[in-house]
Amino acid sequence: MRNFLGIDVGTSGTKALVCREDGLVLGVGVADHPIAHPRPGWSEQHPEDWWQSSVAAVRQALSQAQVEPKTLGGIGLSGQMHGSVFLDRHQRVLRPAILWNDQRTVNECTEIEELAGGRAALIQMVSNPAFTGFTAPKIVWLRHHEPELYQQLDSVLLPKDYLRFRLTGDYATDVSDASGTLLLDVKQRRWHTGLLQKLQLSQDVLPPCFESTEITGKLSAEAAQTLGLPKGLSVVAGGGDQAAGAVGSGIVQSGLVSAVLGTSGVVFAHAEQPRTHPEGRVHTMCHAVRGAWHMMGVVLAAGGSLQWFRNQFCQEEVRAAAAQQRDPYELILENAAALPPGAEGLFFLPYLTGERHPYADPLARGAWLGLSVRHTRWHLARAVIEGITFALRDCLCVMEQLGVSFKQIRLAGGGARSAFWRQLQADIFGHPVALVNSTEGAALGAAILAMVGTRTYDHVPEACQEMMRVVETIDPDPARHARYRELHAEYQKLYPLLQPVFPRLASGAEAGAS
Repeated sequence: MRNFLGIDVGTSGTKALVCREDGLVLGVGVADHPIAHPRPGWSEQHPEDWWQSSVAAVRQALSQAQVEPKTLGGIGLSGQMHGSVFLDRHQRVLRPAILWNDQRTVNECTEIEELAGGRAALIQMVSNPAFTGFTAPKIVWLRHHEPELYQQLDSVLLPKDYLRFRLTGDYATDVSDASGTLLLDVKQRRWHTGLLQKLQLSQDVLPPCFESTEITGKLSAEAAQTLGLPKGLSVVAGGGDQAAGAVGSGIVQSGLVSAVLGTSGVVFAHAEQPRTHPEGRVHTMCHAVRGAWHMMGVVLAAGGSLQWFRNQFCQEEVRAAAAQQRDPYELILENAAALPPGAEGLFFLPYLTGERHPYADPLARGAWLGLSVRHTRWHLARAVIEGITFALRDCLCVMEQLGVSFKQIRLAGGGARSAFWRQLQADIFGHPVALVNSTEGAALGAAILAMVGTRTYDHVPEACQEMMRVVETIDPDPARHARYRELHAEYQKLYPLLQPVFPRLASGAEAGAS
């Protein structure tokens, strides 16, 4: 039985895993890498940090797995989407990579939609409107704001594809990750030459685009020595983190939906045909499954909002958890769970880094509403957790309006680890939620893509059917769902009320930082 390596370059760190061809995970490695916010709304990372964390994670996974490297049959890649790595003709990185949650490109998004002939025309071309996190606006931003670097620009790579370059020396990407550049004809699964011409961008700066299971190169001798692997291992195209994570959760057939809570929150629905929202209120992108697509709603600061709350308000719990060798989030969730639904009249809008779905608003800001002297820290925490989940429900509502059916919502990420939050999601979504036997997400999905690419399985659904099974199902409580349906209706009124003041708040933050 062969073993496979999956690597996922995330926002806060890289995860690598070694698994058998039957899906049994033998070893996992995780290594952090830093993120910088040089100005309000900006998010950057150094690609070299991804490489160093990947090396550390792979070596850790191999050590834990205790397998002979020669038993490995291939490598699959996944990573945070949209991030822009700018390289010159000598293959040197020109500047720190601009990330998916960076909001600097508001003007460039407007420019792109105008050059395309309007938002509707752009959606017709690439199935999505221009979002600040996407790759194309970042390229245009570089042209406007750092022209001396733009003149040196030779190639643009996405985060996992920079890792591929370091592994193999080759430039390549896959259709699922390329869907988030705003430059891919999602319906035809190829670069959109017409839009590139309108934007005066050369296709030469973009890598060749492959299906996720296609082999794009072989592990170089130099990389093999650094990683402790045999040279010549096949590296497949892989997938963006959400598509690869969906593979890792078995979201590879119609009726299956996932709700994933990481730094961002993502609702992901498999689709046999591309289906777009006329206003772009959810993404339509290529799946990592050949010949399939997906719809995706993204909440930019989902788990990130709870992480911010922990860092700013819960240092006492962080210290207590360390002394008890517990996760501090467990203490926060325990205290929040003791309060009633609705946190006694308190709402939280999780727009700490702007928002993507269903509101394409980079200037949106977070807020608690309804504060009174009665409220404690744990009311604030409960409101944060409910607000995050309401935002995910917003995305599900848009998909329901487009006719997406939900047989089952599978949970993954931080919200799947808590019994309280699992039940809360069922109660707010109004649908049964489920856990599968795999919790490794995108890294496992990447390994599965490598298995299919190297002919261990014929196609991705076959591999997932062999490996995935539901281990727990949680039904919504009828009374709590009825209460949350009322609360969600109130929650949905808040963004429209506050939206007019968000630009002034955002400009005030920018002025204060300058």
